[in-house]
Amino acid sequence: MTLLELAGVTVRFGERAVVDSVDLRVAEHETVCVLGPSGSGKSTLLRVVAGLQPVSAGRVLLGGADQERVPVHRRGVGLMFQDHQLFPHRDVAGNVAFGLRMRGSARAAAYGDRVAELLELVGLPGAQRRSVSSLSGGEQQRVALARALAPSPRLLMLDEPLGQLDRGLRERLVVELRELFSRLGTTVLAVTHDQGEAFALADRVVVMRDGRIAQAGTPLEVWQRPASEFVARFLGFENVVPATVSGGAADTAWGKVPVPAGAPEGERRLLVRPAGVVLVGDGLPCEVLSRTFRGTHVALRLRPESGPELEAECGLDGAPAVGERVAVSFTPSEVVVLPPP
Repeated sequence: MTLLELAGVTVRFGERAVVDSVDLRVAEHETVCVLGPSGSGKSTLLRVVAGLQPVSAGRVLLGGADQERVPVHRRGVGLMFQDHQLFPHRDVAGNVAFGLRMRGSARAAAYGDRVAELLELVGLPGAQRRSVSSLSGGEQQRVALARALAPSPRLLMLDEPLGQLDRGLRERLVVELRELFSRLGTTVLAVTHDQGEAFALADRVVVMRDGRIAQAGTPLEVWQRPASEFVARFLGFENVVPATVSGGAADTAWGKVPVPAGAPEGERRLLVRPAGVVLVGDGLPCEVLSRTFRGTHVALRLRPESGPELEAECGLDGAPAVGERVAVSFTPSEVVVLPPP
């Protein structure tokens, strides 16, 4: 069942459309992450759903009901901001209970039980009387999440939820969030600029560019088959060149590159993932410009004899040194034929 539907949603600031004719559906119990660079319209989209930003055109429907005339506090959505926006003059319990009091979703006598339940849920049991200023960044994030979940919103929205945390804590919390949302059956719409965070959290990923949806699909679909050069480069892939595809191969500045069976032919763009640039005894000559240890592999930056620089990966043992001459070939399964720009 569809819980949230955006139909032709457009937001204009003067002549500029920051959100441009967006159609999107979010199913009940689904987690959708909206990705995109700064200025792509992703946070504006979240504000539209919350009722904080009026639309210039289009409709927002929750549970099939048009939200045009529904005020923010009646929409039944929870919103968690990047900067937490906790109340410094309230303790943890006061912050978590604030949403309950505003919505009138529990009797006063039941606030304590609900707060205790939520703090247990987010991994902060017994923290009711702690001051906000005594909390670490990760703990503040958990309190903000508990407050957003307190009134049991039918839709939870997260705006760069882990953006201010260090990478180690982000990676741990994103796993906990996914498990929590799955256990609660929560419907989630989140925005982030971090593709790793989105791919770990989401059932479906939406990539935005200039106010429009550039691609939507499961994390695996978007990763394996980016729909355009923009999406590929946003995901961090740099090995993209113009190509002429014909007969199972592509003519490129790197020479002939094999492509997967059934790949579309003609003038295209070609993406080769770093894992598909393989060190061989005889192939395209390259010079090693840099090498970076990545834990499970070594990332190489190569200057080919012809064509733009290449990113490659190799095992930890026997990685070539900077300045060394190597040769590479290309693995068809790691090649993606993209449409022309």
